[in-house]
Amino acid sequence: MSLNPVAQALTESESLILDGALATELEARGCNLADALWSAKVLMENPELIYQVHYDYFAAGARCAITASYQATPQGFAARGLNETQSLALITQSVELAKRARQDFLAQQGAHQTLLVAGSVGPYGAYLADGSEYRGDYALPEAEMMAFHRPRVKALLEAGADLLACETLPSFAEAQALVKLLTEFPHSAAWFSFTLRDAEHISDGTPLSEVVAYLDAQPQVVALGINCVALESVTPALKQLQALTDKPLVVYPNSGEQYDASSKTWHSAPSGCTLHDKLPEWQHAGARLIGGCCRTSPKDIAAIAHRCQPQ
Repeated sequence: MSLNPVAQALTESESLILDGALATELEARGCNLADALWSAKVLMENPELIYQVHYDYFAAGARCAITASYQATPQGFAARGLNETQSLALITQSVELAKRARQDFLAQQGAHQTLLVAGSVGPYGAYLADGSEYRGDYALPEAEMMAFHRPRVKALLEAGADLLACETLPSFAEAQALVKLLTEFPHSAAWFSFTLRDAEHISDGTPLSEVVAYLDAQPQVVALGINCVALESVTPALKQLQALTDKPLVVYPNSGEQYDASSKTWHSAPSGCTLHDKLPEWQHAGARLIGGCCRTSPKDIAAIAHRCQPQ
């Protein structure tokens, strides 16, 4: 895979369709994820189900699978009595499941298109499992933040992830620590996507303009954008980003339902609008990597993929 797998994939089509939700799709298939480990719990208990969800997203038209490692960290697994070796084996497995789904899908289709596997690197706030990935109200010294992320980043890359998805980031300091960590893996690439306080600020209050000015100068950051945000925030935020960078923009918002982080439950907010309705608007605002986050399904991704087909 090239040093910039996103650029490579975008030579094949105008948009790179990402997958949709993993955790909430696993819940829809019977998993109970009211748990600090969230989807990482299924890596331990039912990995074949993760493989099946990845496969179903490829079949729906996704060209990038995001691994089940968002909440998979040695620190989180240690609370379950797993040692570091066992934890890293599960993180490695998250990549292997996605790669196997890709291989099986391509073999089934006899296709030769570029399909990517992005290793999910969730924020420190996800490990805390207290909703702080939507607030960014935590601080660690940079060296400690790098030490927290290093084992997972190393395991994902060594397992063969094409790039990293540094996603649902609420904190500018954390993004800076991750960029610094990437330089320890000089052949790696990543996209960075953030949660928002509003259309002009990420969750910790840092202006998007400051975040983008920093990331725009980082050669290993191959795309940037937003994820796990409400549908109505997407277009104004993308317009902000489009004015600030020439890098491809990434967007994968939630379905429109509202999440209560304390009760870990969803409440429907029927906005009457679905992802594919908004797609032309997002593309016009510069989005090139497009998928879904919480509560989206293979059906949603199929609808996006269908709209992206050359007419």
